[in-house]
Amino acid sequence: MFELKNVSRRFGNKLAVDSVTLDIPQGQMVGVIGRSGAGKSTLLRMINRLADPSSGSIHFAGTEVSKLRGRALRSWQRDCAMIFQQFNLVPRLDVLTNVMLGRLNQRSTMLSLLAIFSREERIEAIAALERLGIEQTALQMAGTLSGGQQQRVAIARALMQQPKMMLADEPIASLDPLNAKIVMDALRDINEREGITVITNLHTLDTARNYCERIVGMAAGRVVFDGKPAELTAEAVKEIYGTDKDGAGIDETMTSTAINLSDPSAQGAASPSAGPQPLALAGL
Repeated sequence: MFELKNVSRRFGNKLAVDSVTLDIPQGQMVGVIGRSGAGKSTLLRMINRLADPSSGSIHFAGTEVSKLRGRALRSWQRDCAMIFQQFNLVPRLDVLTNVMLGRLNQRSTMLSLLAIFSREERIEAIAALERLGIEQTALQMAGTLSGGQQQRVAIARALMQQPKMMLADEPIASLDPLNAKIVMDALRDINEREGITVITNLHTLDTARNYCERIVGMAAGRVVFDGKPAELTAEAVKEIYGTDKDGAGIDETMTSTAINLSDPSAQGAASPSAGPQPLALAGL
């Protein structure tokens, strides 16, 4: 069980996250929705301990995560992988090396920086790339890839951490609908096959409904909705997002990431497993 107990975060006089309490069982896929500035990203950063709570506590499997320091904190950040909207890859390094850097907290920093990896680590990284359908990019510089490809590399890097939990901070915000589907399919596959808890911030309601078994809605730093997708009614959406100047609720079609997959070629492109034959492992 992962627990947040009355967690708050202040930035000066601004209360970015206000007394959030959540219990998340292992293996859930949770979507966090809300307007910009609702506190979604700050919440994920506190879970990963990139930011410290101003008050309250965070617990995982009996350990108070919010008190961890030093090596114990680095171990938690290994177990709680973070995927960022901006990808956070090293553009001048090849894709394979970027993926293997997911082992940074499990080995010597100097060995990682010098790109000294074992054959087993290289094979595991290639397998992660194959799973995401981008093994053919292994030797390309990360900066030459499209946004969708870079996000899949970031997910492969997170898999290399062998995490117990995966956090994704608006992972599809800058992607087109096709790449958004590929990325969300990959996160759901990881959740279902490995049983890894996935918590993802999303700005599109249809994505949250289609992929997440539980949705948490935030407004002004507080949780104002916590339930199943079917329970996310028009009234609940209004409470999360508010209304326009005429009092009307949000038009969900404006945020839709739906794509038309009636074209067989589009279906093939949308599959994370589609692509060239696996890269040969000989000599790695």
